[in-house]
Amino acid sequence: MHIDIITVQPDLLKSPFEHSIMKRAQDKGLLVVEIHHLRKRAVNEYGQIDDYQYGGGAGMVMMCKPLANAIEALQKEKIYDDIIYLTPDGQTLNQKIANSLSLKNNLLMICGHYKGIDERIREKYITKEISIGDYVLSGGELAAAVLVDTIGRLIPGVLGDETSALTDSFQDDLLAPPVYTRPVDWNGMKVPDVLMSGDHKKIEDWRYEQSVQRTKERRPDLLG
Repeated sequence: MHIDIITVQPDLLKSPFEHSIMKRAQDKGLLVVEIHHLRKRAVNEYGQIDDYQYGGGAGMVMMCKPLANAIEALQKEKIYDDIIYLTPDGQTLNQKIANSLSLKNNLLMICGHYKGIDERIREKYITKEISIGDYVLSGGELAAAVLVDTIGRLIPGVLGDETSALTDSFQDDLLAPPVYTRPVDWNGMKVPDVLMSGDHKKIEDWRYEQSVQRTKERRPDLLG
């Protein structure tokens, strides 16, 4: 999978992709993430990529020309399955969206900043708008990092255990069950006997029951 990200703050995106699972995915050649600095498409020598909004009001708006030039330049190199704009008023990210996007080959992500991007860019180029929650960030960079992580870990071969992602929370609209590791007895708190029984059917049933119970208690909306 190839993911391109257009941003005005490229340094914010360095660390998330240089460590842990995302680094492993890239080292294996399963994922390519390229960061493109929008100021290289600035409208003048001062690096301008934003301007005051028509109608007045506080906050600057990212201009059409720099974004259009950046998008079209990248479109000449590859065909994108989706061009995604990270925005608070987009569709809220969930596991189903991540699963769907993980099956794509080429994605382009646009990180908003300031008051966002000119609406005409959204109308002309954007095919999917995604929010990572009902709150506002200073820019779309952290949201893009979250989105890439949720997608990248689902690519076959990225995780050491291929079944790991399938048992994550939200994969089947249930939260994951409790998990335990050694020692069996820690400060008088013991691992449930069923997990040490060796009976895989009983363990599977217990985990499912725990998932349902935890979901009822913490996220009943998922069961709706």
